[in-house]
Amino acid sequence: MELVLEPWHWFVLGVLLIISELLLPAFAALWFGIGAIMVGILYFLFPMMGTTTQLITWMILSILCTVAWFKFIKPLSTDKTKAGLSREATIGQVGMVIQTNLEHDQIKVRFPMPVLGSDEWNCRALSPVQVGDRVRVVDILGNDLVVQLHSNNDNEKVSK
Repeated sequence: MELVLEPWHWFVLGVLLIISELLLPAFAALWFGIGAIMVGILYFLFPMMGTTTQLITWMILSILCTVAWFKFIKPLSTDKTKAGLSREATIGQVGMVIQTNLEHDQIKVRFPMPVLGSDEWNCRALSPVQVGDRVRVVDILGNDLVVQLHSNNDNEKVSK
């Protein structure tokens, strides 16, 4: 029994992958979904495409969409709305540790939105942290942000 793909299979796969992006915060399924929809369109226009050609085209288009996003589109959409904000607006921002063991016992933290004009900062941690930990800015010391481990209890304390 041979696998026979129809154009609507690619459209359904594409829509499912794009919708799954709502559940997966990796921001990768979107590009595979767009690639699948593009293969569906190509297969509709060129029905003689074989299954192997479709799969290879899907991989290539998905990779091209991903590269195009990071190389060309994302730099245009960088939000600098927090650039130059006051100390009070910076304190409390939450980011994720992406690198440890830097010079002078620093860590590198990535924030979801740029903080003072940059989304990645070398920080000083008040306690030991590991890559993947969520940290919260508690102070600014010279050119460094001082962070501490972020816990869900912090949100409860603020709301009380």
